Amino acid sequence: MKKSRKRPTISVIVPVYREHEGINPLIKHLAEIFPLEKHEIIVVDCSPEQETVTALDFPGVTAMSSDMGRGRQMNDGAARSTGEILLFLHADTILPENASELITDAMRDQGIVAGSFSLGIDSEKWSLKLIELFGNVRSWWTRVPYGDQAIFISRDLFSQIGGFRDMPIMEDLELMTRLRKLGKKIFILPDKAMTSPRRWEREGALRGTLRNWLIRVLYHCGVSAEKISGYYK
Repeated sequence: MKKSRKRPTISVIVPVYREHEGINPLIKHLAEIFPLEKHEIIVVDCSPEQETVTALDFPGVTAMSSDMGRGRQMNDGAARSTGEILLFLHADTILPENASELITDAMRDQGIVAGSFSLGIDSEKWSLKLIELFGNVRSWWTRVPYGDQAIFISRDLFSQIGGFRDMPIMEDLELMTRLRKLGKKIFILPDKAMTSPRRWEREGALRGTLRNWLIRVLYHCGVSAEKISGYYK
């Protein structure tokens, strides 16, 4: 009789949009951290051309398509997954080599149901180091991390609360804020998830930071995600 495969511990869900140039190095990195005999990796492509999953060349990794929108991608990936813990990882973010142990150790605490890594920006520019510092002070204080910090959550809880809202922007902030309002304990690991500086370098550090502060204030003032999305673009 064929032995059934043990349920994965962590399902790594990677929403992508035109990341075909870097997808295979990213998956190689993830497979070293999350061996596929114990965990699973799911790549969810929302591009109409599906160029990222077409370029993916890594046996054992699940590749799937989804409608446009990061929240929808992550929900679709979660629906396809079978792991006990869901990890939502942006395609431009690199995790520590012991990330799987850090996550499973954190989730063994009976009071912790979700968490993230601290923010790291892969740059030596002082302006981006300041953004990294302030971003970490904010998340450590509020316990509401952003998606580029690699959010993880128990599968059961994610299903119970209905996953990410169908929003054009800030779906990560909304989910974590919802958990906080429910009184759930969110743990911020001191270890950093290193994210690419490409967004800040493209937009300008000051402009991007002020824009992000503005949309966060607007969100907490009750402005709809649809209107905020227009400001973001």
